[in-house]
Parts: sequence; C-alpha cells; structure tokens
Amino acid sequence: MSETIEITGGEAIARMYAAHGVGPMFGMGGFQMLPFYDAVRRLGMTHYLINDERCGIFAADAYAKVSGRVGVCDATLGPGATNLVTGLVEALNAGTPLVVQVGDSHRAHSWKNMTQETRQTEVLRPISKELIRVERIERIPELVRRAFAVATQGRPGPVVLDVPEDIAHATHTFSMSEFTAGSFVNQTPSLRIRPDAETLQQAATLLARARRPVMLCGGGVHLSGAAETVQAFAENLDVPVAHTLSGKGAIACTHDLNAGLFGRYSRIANDLIAAADCLFVVGCKLGEIATRRFDLIPADTPLIHLDIVAEELERTTPAQVRLWGDIKATLPELQAQVLSLRHDQRRDDMAIEARKRMLEWRSSVKEKLESHERPVGMARLLHEINAWLPADGYLIADGGFAAHWGGLLFDTKQPGRHFVPDRGFASIGYGIPGAIGAALAAPGKPVLSLTGDGGCNMSLGELETAVRLKLPFTLLVVNNAASGYVKALQHLMYGADTYQSADLNDTNYANVASALGCQGIRVEDPAELRGALDAAALCTDRPTVIDIVVTRDPAKMLPGVDNRAAKVKPGDRIA
Repeated sequence: MSETIEITGGEAIARMYAAHGVGPMFGMGGFQMLPFYDAVRRLGMTHYLINDERCGIFAADAYAKVSGRVGVCDATLGPGATNLVTGLVEALNAGTPLVVQVGDSHRAHSWKNMTQETRQTEVLRPISKELIRVERIERIPELVRRAFAVATQGRPGPVVLDVPEDIAHATHTFSMSEFTAGSFVNQTPSLRIRPDAETLQQAATLLARARRPVMLCGGGVHLSGAAETVQAFAENLDVPVAHTLSGKGAIACTHDLNAGLFGRYSRIANDLIAAADCLFVVGCKLGEIATRRFDLIPADTPLIHLDIVAEELERTTPAQVRLWGDIKATLPELQAQVLSLRHDQRRDDMAIEARKRMLEWRSSVKEKLESHERPVGMARLLHEINAWLPADGYLIADGGFAAHWGGLLFDTKQPGRHFVPDRGFASIGYGIPGAIGAALAAPGKPVLSLTGDGGCNMSLGELETAVRLKLPFTLLVVNNAASGYVKALQHLMYGADTYQSADLNDTNYANVASALGCQGIRVEDPAELRGALDAAALCTDRPTVIDIVVTRDPAKMLPGVDNRAAKVKPGDRIA
C-alpha cells in the first residue's frame, strides 16, 4: 500500500514542481502563496524573490528560452496577477514554455470586496495557452501534470494555474505515488510530429527543381531545438539562410550560407528573396517586421511553409506547400527526398552569390563598424560585442532599439539560440530580468544584455535582485538620454526639432549601478569599450553595468549602417 501524507494544497503544488525537476522559480508572495512558499523552503527548492512580478515572468521566460526547460514563476492575486500580463503575452507569442501560479480569493467570500480581488481569470485566460483553475485540492497532482504537458506540447506556451486561497491553505491526505511526472515534459518540445508523406513529397519536388532557393527561418527553429539540423540541411543542399530577429542562430551568422536578417532591417537578405525562385519558410510566422509590413514576399514565388502550428500556415502569406510538423523531425527526411530527386539538376550559384554579397556588405560598412566617433556609434558597439563575446556566450536584447540593432549586426558564431530578444511582444524592460534568467540558465557562460536607458529605467529595481543572487552578467545601457526610437521616428516623419515627450535626463547609470551594489563603468569613447568588457568579465560575484554614451542625434538612431533602413512615407510604421 502506498505511503500517504497529509499536506496543504500549496505543498502539493510544490511537490509536483519538484517531481517535474523545475529549475529556479521567481515570484513575490502574498497570503495566498504562504503554504507554497513554506513548502518550497522545507523541500529545499530554489525560489527567488523579485521586486516586480512583470520582471519575474520575464526572468522565467529568458530562463526557458536559454535552457529549453519550463520556466516557473508565481504571483499573488489581483495586482500580482495583472502585473504578469505583459510577460504572459510575450511567452504566448514567442512560444515560451511557462507554468505560472497565481493566488486567488477565498471561494467562500468571492465577490464580497475581498482585498485585491478582481476577475483575474478573465484577464489572464486569453493571454495564456491554457488557464487551469484548481477547484478541488485532491486534483492538484493531475492538474499540475496537465500544466506542464500543455506548456511543452505542440507550440510551447504559458499555462496559468489559478489557485484559490482556500485550496492553497486547506489540507488533504495524498498518496505519495501521486507526486510523479513523466520525463518527456522536462524539455521542449515534448512531442514531435511530421508532415504526411504526400505533402512532404510535394515540398521535396519543389526544392529539387529550384535553381535559386532561399530558406527563411524564424524562432520556431529554436523552439524545436533544430538549429544544428537547419545548418546541416542548408549545407547539404547549399541553400542560403536568412532569419528573423527571433530566428537568429538558426545557422551560425559567421557561416558562408548566412544571409542575415530579412524584413524591415536587412543586410542582403531582401535582395536574395527578390531573386529567389523558391522560398522555404521554416518556423516563422511571417509577421509585420519579417515581411516589411507584408510586402516583401513576391506573390509569384513558390513558397513552402513548415510550422508546428497549422493555424499559422497562410495566416499572412499564401503557401504552395504547407508542411505541418516539427522542424527537427521533418528536415532530415525532407533533405533525403530532395537529394534523391535532384540528381544532376543544375543550380544557379545562389549560395556563392550570397557569400559575395555579404562580403561586399561587410566591406561597405567597415568604416562605421570601426568608427572612432564620439558619442559611441551603435555599429561600433555591436562590432566590439561581436569581437569580444565567445561562441558560447549570450546576448540578451531588450525590446526596441536593442533588439533591432542586435538583430541586424550581432553575429552568432555557432548554431543555436545565443541571441535572446523579447520579440513575442517586443515590450521594453526585458534587459535586466532577461539577463537574470539567462545567467541562471547558463551558469559559467558569458551573458551580455543590451538595453536602452528607458528600458533600464523600467526594471532598474531588479539590479538589487541580481546583486542578491550574485549573478555576474554584464548590462550594456545604450544611453541616448531619450526614448530613442520614438524620437528618431518623430525626426524622420516630422523633421528636426519636432520632438514631444521623447527626452530623458542624462543619467549616469554607472553611478546608479554602483549605489545598488553592482560594478559600474561609464564609457564615452569607443576605444574604452573593449577594456570595459574585459573588466566586466573579471567581476564574478555581481553584475557589471556599462553605461555607454551613444549619439544624441535622432537622425542617426534608427538601426541600419547603410542608410537603407530608415525610409518611410506618412502612415508607415517602420518597426
């Protein structure tokens, strides 16, 4: 007969988390969460207090993106729960596997003006992959298992566990055998599917006949853990690979077949797309940025679209062949079929053309990449990051400028997710909590995080968290004393001196960081960048914040080193 144990609902949840082997958890407790927190303490689990619930879910999101495991966070009811909204949308849109526990009001007193009570399930349900409300304490093991299964199957996403106060504090006698979990849900994706044979054959025929094919890869490559598979596919078929912001690393950016970012900001990829006679879209939703507001993909070019979510196929762009399946499970079989069909089919030298164009592009922008201008140019900053960060390092990118400049100019040196932007929702404030999650997911690996002064302001309090956790990441603050993206757009669309609500104080973030216990370094000359990064690497028991004074000229703020990215007409939105 199985051993039994009488415990609270909160402890039952903690024991189920332990059964799933969760990593670090992030949260800010309230009365509803006390039994869970007490059990976490007694069971010796790892849980970190954060200063804002939004930053807690951002940290869990980055942890999941870097580790491939399920991120876990929690919040109390009401404002704690609603503070999770932005992070939940990020995770839902980006396909991040999360289990998010929120406390809720005592069911015996609901809707009697309970403190902090709101209709939070109605708020959270549409922005989660699934919301599971725990109505019976004895069902906790079953429902937590379901939460992890839903979070990791198909396209991953966030699952909310809504736990009323009376469920969390009540006790129940459980059988110890109930606290089990299948190992298949410890990593994503937990299940893989492949397209049907007929559709796969159609795709193989198109690719075998193509003389100028191009692959367009999105973040789905990383959700599938398929970057090495994509690179092998491209090498074996000699196909250039372009990527989205989230898809960077689908193939090493330093690889000869890499065509760089496509869409709104592009090096050479958009020209290759225009010249292609077959486009193979892999794990990409073909959204606004990737398609330059839906006008990039030629309507008469045959398009093959591979995605794990059938609903994404043809959402924005018609496909001649729709492949519903997991990337890692599909590409090897597709590759074999293409090779069997190609025989002596002649290909134009598209791969050679891509290599040639990329070399020409690098040569054309060399002056800006190595510029000595003061304030520091963004191209020079990314050039120094590329030179300094090793292949196994990570660059976290906050929303807005950081992600756009990083997506355009940062070069990964091996396949895999080493560029981590919050592009699911593209919100600001991800830089610091994202660095926390990434540093915990990849201990011992260099973690740089790129944020603007505005993004830094939003989550500045989490530097206290990082100091408390003794995390040795490096935060690079792009300090232009402005809400730079807005100011640049105002300049572009309305002309000089038309700025409204776009300027910030010129804050010395090195001094602020030092006051919070970090190592703080201020850089005003590009020649100081390499030394600052070296000094940060020597600081191994706390974060380093490098405050980088960059251009205050709004005409130079928009991403692009060859002046092609900043062309709009009234009514356009460029990012």
